[in-house]
Amino acid sequence: MGPQFDYDYNYGNSTETPVFVCERDNDNKLGAMLSFLYYFMFVFSLLGNGLVLVIIHRFEKLTTVTNILLLNLVFSSLIFMSSLPFMAVYMQLSDWIFGDVMCKLVGSVYYLGFYSSVLFLALLTFDRHLAVVYSLGAPQVRSRRYAVISCAVVWLVSGLACIKPMILHTAYFHALDNKTLCDEHPGDNIDVKLLRKSGFYLQLFLFLLFPLAVIIYCYIRITITVLSSKIVSKFKTVRLIFIIVMLFFICWTPFNIVLLTETENSSCEEKQKHGYALQVTRTVAYVYFCISPIFYTFVGKKFQNYFRQLLVKCFPSLQKHESMSRSSKMNMSTKTTGNDV
Repeated sequence: MGPQFDYDYNYGNSTETPVFVCERDNDNKLGAMLSFLYYFMFVFSLLGNGLVLVIIHRFEKLTTVTNILLLNLVFSSLIFMSSLPFMAVYMQLSDWIFGDVMCKLVGSVYYLGFYSSVLFLALLTFDRHLAVVYSLGAPQVRSRRYAVISCAVVWLVSGLACIKPMILHTAYFHALDNKTLCDEHPGDNIDVKLLRKSGFYLQLFLFLLFPLAVIIYCYIRITITVLSSKIVSKFKTVRLIFIIVMLFFICWTPFNIVLLTETENSSCEEKQKHGYALQVTRTVAYVYFCISPIFYTFVGKKFQNYFRQLLVKCFPSLQKHESMSRSSKMNMSTKTTGNDV
């Protein structure tokens, strides 16, 4: 999560003796340079997600399943992004200055936002699958109660998955560097290797392979249904969710591949290369939480209209321009219809 320090610990003793293994200053410096982007991502995400929340609050009602799921997805993105300023400071200083409580909190918030976002994306895709493939029976299933229970389950599972970082993440002083680190650190009566191994398989299967399988299956079914029905409006309803999901996995898959291919027995040179790849792919992954609100707002026609109304309300001088634009679109539509006839 933060700077890379390669030391071995003797887990059998009550006092850990660090032994220098590999120099990691270069990839730490790369991470420190890239972390300046975290501040921009945090501010941009705060504004973008805030805009989505304002639009949902002002123009939409939390009676539809899609809106409830989107709202929770926005909250999970905000939770994740709240950890970035702390991580940026840590990576630039290579020194944790916020104390042990914040170390555990930031580490837990980071994983809570990530895990819940993945599951909410899978849930949104499954909900679209119900709405399109089972359009006749879907209204009975897709109730507000179904949405609330589904969201509660996602938050519960994500919260339970954060127990490992909550236990292992701690701030500790490292004498060799004369700095305080915030990382997974062995404590008394804790089987660190078992926790790390369980965390690895949990992230691999529950938060990568399972959501990916659900999303692929659902979109195959959706595509078959849309192509067979030839109803364009159905395609438009799933376009926004499809783009959000594809964007997420394009941004996050390289980071997960690099993260999951890390091995303890690698040579120093391999660890350095892995460190470079980790810094770059991690920054690309974080970009998702920064730019996803743009797609909420500008890909969906409904959100575009709401955004225009919001701008006109805040800046009344835009009313004339909006009216002219609407009139121009109506004229274009009329001409097109006439030519088709």
